[in-house]
Amino acid sequence: MVAVILFAAGCHSSRSRELDQAPARPGRGGKVLPGMPPVPDPSNVYSEAGPNMVSDAVKGHRELVYVPNTVSNDVTVIDPKTFRVVDTFPGGPEPQHVVPAYDMRTLYVGADKVPTGGITPIDPTTGKPRPLIPVQDVYNLYFTPDGKSAIVVAEYYKRLDFYDPSTWRKQSSVSIPNCAGINHMDFTADGRTALIACEFANRMVVLDIERRRHVRSFDLKQTSGGMPQDTRLAPDGKRFYVADMKANGVYVFDGAATKQIGFIPTGYGSHGIYFSRDAKRMFVTNRGEGSVSVLDPANGKVLIKWRIPGGGSPDMGGLSPDGSQLWLSGRYHNEVYVLDTRDGRLIKRIKVGNGPHGLLYWPQPGRYSLGHTANIR
Repeated sequence: MVAVILFAAGCHSSRSRELDQAPARPGRGGKVLPGMPPVPDPSNVYSEAGPNMVSDAVKGHRELVYVPNTVSNDVTVIDPKTFRVVDTFPGGPEPQHVVPAYDMRTLYVGADKVPTGGITPIDPTTGKPRPLIPVQDVYNLYFTPDGKSAIVVAEYYKRLDFYDPSTWRKQSSVSIPNCAGINHMDFTADGRTALIACEFANRMVVLDIERRRHVRSFDLKQTSGGMPQDTRLAPDGKRFYVADMKANGVYVFDGAATKQIGFIPTGYGSHGIYFSRDAKRMFVTNRGEGSVSVLDPANGKVLIKWRIPGGGSPDMGGLSPDGSQLWLSGRYHNEVYVLDTRDGRLIKRIKVGNGPHGLLYWPQPGRYSLGHTANIR
């Protein structure tokens, strides 16, 4: 039995009480961020990203896996049908993640080596890169839920930079001085609020998307030296999960990002979070111990843990379009792992470049991309 620790006003509370206090989720005609697509199924914000539910926007795109290598400064391209490396191209100065554009018609490699950095567009119909666009410190890349702005996570500068996603001209910036190591984020079901991890501050911050304003911060409670990483909204929209590499588990926040309500131990070096295509399972990568914990995202219960034979360092990645495979970069082993999502069996181990990080399997199901390694709704 794995313990689930709950927080409420500095003391323990029952999970049922916390869920009862969760805010109503937007449905058809709900008050979502103006310009954001409607939420067809309030019980599953990822309902339109089910198995093989690819949109017209990605039809004709080559089925490829892109692996940015932060140390060798290149991108390894893998054919997922043969598991063979078919190409390698420059990824810019210290490439971190490969991210689909909001409309999913272009892919971007974000590179963050300061003082420069940049974005390398990829044509998904050919799998080939286009010339690098100079953009400062692109540690991570997201898009506002209305699609009007790209959000460059400028980690070194403790800043979020908003760009026009068609011209890459800067619109505005939000400086968050108390957020050292600003890195991963996700959005509430209504798209109005973002919960953001501060890797080197043991803290989470909350941003009002419409007003582009930092509204509150949370100091994480489980450990004094935490390192929060991937941040994802649960399918039912009632809670956020935040993986923490030093706390060795995932923090739980309410779905409106107003309070921290729990913590779930998963494994050493918890890092990435992904959901199964039916939204009934959550995969948490434990980079420090070479394992993946499988949870029920509705209640946080740990169902099973899969260990990679021979060890490894599973980091970031995503599912195949049909959901049958989980592809993960092996950050410290210069390889990629392919796991069977039915039982966690290791299907393949593929050698790539040096320091693989934000892997993208493309194309993906869904209507629009919120960024990162295929956070698609």
